[in-house]
Amino acid sequence: MPKVSKEQIAAAKRMTAIEFLRRYRPGALEKSSARGEYQLVAHDSFKINGESSVWHWKSRNIGGRYALNYLIYVENVSFVEAVQMLCGESPSYIPVEHEQIEKKRLPFKLPPKAADNSRVTRYLLGRGVSLPVIQYCLDLKILYESAGYHNCVFLGLDEQGVPQYAALRGVYDYGKTFKIEQEGSDKRCGFCIPPAGGSHTVAVFEAAIDAMAEMTLCGGKADKYRLSLGGISATEKEPLALQEFLRRHPEVTTIELRLDNDSRGRMASECIQKVYAKRYNLLDLPPEIVNGDYADMAKNKLMARIAAERAAVCR
Repeated sequence: MPKVSKEQIAAAKRMTAIEFLRRYRPGALEKSSARGEYQLVAHDSFKINGESSVWHWKSRNIGGRYALNYLIYVENVSFVEAVQMLCGESPSYIPVEHEQIEKKRLPFKLPPKAADNSRVTRYLLGRGVSLPVIQYCLDLKILYESAGYHNCVFLGLDEQGVPQYAALRGVYDYGKTFKIEQEGSDKRCGFCIPPAGGSHTVAVFEAAIDAMAEMTLCGGKADKYRLSLGGISATEKEPLALQEFLRRHPEVTTIELRLDNDSRGRMASECIQKVYAKRYNLLDLPPEIVNGDYADMAKNKLMARIAAERAAVCR
């Protein structure tokens, strides 16, 4: 097994992550909504400060400042290879593309299931999602409760109906909502609520809970496909989940863009419209709440109903 010296390790630790990315991955970075901050095009939950070089991959709860840690924890490069790369002894490795990184993705494995889905059901009801919508997703086996931490597990299926993607969302409030994609998830297989019958329309959301919330606001009607992109990049013109969905469903003619009503959601909507406008009937339908999403709308409607019921009791 090749080894590296203490001097090489010390030299490798001198390069910051932002310096490495600007020099060797210029196409991988884009500006984020925060001033002086950047994000990875392929992983928009990865943020890095342009001055301090401090980076944090929120969905995986890892971070650092130097290129060495970035290569090890983000691009899955071995310690020795990363040191050699940064010392200039392995220059052929520098132009690694995202496709090559994907080849190193760990095998996809679903979290074990809990004995029942009671906690997930209570959580989603508290977020304003109706019981019929929750049950619809449970019956389709695209939603379940994990054992241990009792997270919501939203599944994305391949063409054979086999799960290839999972988005986990915590049901407990510790001041910050737990949200992560299961290791090895295939972004092409997004969480999708299918219609009860055929449909020529797909509504596109940033998160699975938004899709369930909008279905609730529509009275629980299973009248169209509701697809979650699993997050967005403001400049991503053709999200992988949408590309794959449209490939599988040539009968679809209308795309409802129901992305968040914030700067990133609006920019993403504009980018997607530019790509698909000539091929599809596009409807830009953001939620009514500024800087909000459909889950916020459903929660607000629930709170308003509870307040009205309490007021009626007090009369």
